Amino acid sequence: MRLWRIPAFGIDKLELIEAPQPKPGAGEVLVKVRAVSLNYRDLMVTLGHYNPKMSLPRVPVSDGAGEVVAIGEGVTTVKTGQRVAAIFMQNWLDGAPTAQKQKRALGGDVDGMLSEYVVLHENGVVPVPDHLTWEEGATLPCAGVTAWNAVVNAGRVKAGDVVVIQGTGGVSIFALQFAKALGARVLGTSSSDEKLHRAEKFGLDAGVNYKHTSDWAKWVLDKTNGEGADLVVEVGGAGTFTPSLKAVRIGGTVAQIGVLSQTSEAVNVVPILHKQVHVQGIYVGSRAHFLEMNRAIEQMKLKPIVDEVFSFDQAPEALRRMESATHFGKLVIRVA
Repeated sequence: MRLWRIPAFGIDKLELIEAPQPKPGAGEVLVKVRAVSLNYRDLMVTLGHYNPKMSLPRVPVSDGAGEVVAIGEGVTTVKTGQRVAAIFMQNWLDGAPTAQKQKRALGGDVDGMLSEYVVLHENGVVPVPDHLTWEEGATLPCAGVTAWNAVVNAGRVKAGDVVVIQGTGGVSIFALQFAKALGARVLGTSSSDEKLHRAEKFGLDAGVNYKHTSDWAKWVLDKTNGEGADLVVEVGGAGTFTPSLKAVRIGGTVAQIGVLSQTSEAVNVVPILHKQVHVQGIYVGSRAHFLEMNRAIEQMKLKPIVDEVFSFDQAPEALRRMESATHFGKLVIRVA
């Protein structure tokens, strides 16, 4: 079988190699990977920015979907021929997160999904909704579950709420889709008018180009009669955290997810106190969250937004497209 691995950090260092096809042991399943999707984390891992001390070589990419082609002794929850997606953290099955549960994240702590075949524990996979293609199913494990946790579990979004999304990457577009399905009003920011217009086709109620309107938090307040948003899906990081605190309503929630931007200015925590803001860090989610999300996706017949599909041989090009930040929704690599 073929797989991509990182022998040294850098996109140009990625190598495509031949390796023996693995065999599932007790409690394990062999998955023929059909497609993987990229997250910003995968780019950071490849460049060495995520964990410079990570043991190498490493097979990158956390998110993938494929077909179970063999099962090991004692497997009871998964059948041969089943369409499955891998869960992001192989140890976090349910309940509250712990240090132990957050270990064994694919494509970081352990080898990831950018391979023609992978072996995973039977509890490390979930069924893919029947109406999704392989490419769409591959987008769910990180971006989908993260957005679901932000909107449903942290934000507790309900009809009539106002949700703010930042940019048009995978998490933000999933958050838009989930929030609209719940009856919320969604406001968005982007550096591209074209992307904002495209997001309107998927339900965005209003958008602002932050390159033209730098004080986008004031724009949010103007759009909400001075009240602010019920939830800000914060994917920007330190560089956008302060405006997010300004944009959220008193008693509202900032779901802190991303690390895309930095700032040399100190973050002022006073607004958190005065506005009684709930700041919730979101680090993907558990297997139980994934199953919960999939039930909703099946009921809504929701279709993830895939911007571009690359061939397996084009993995470096896909990562460079991620690095350019020109995509809308998800970038996918078709494996088999």
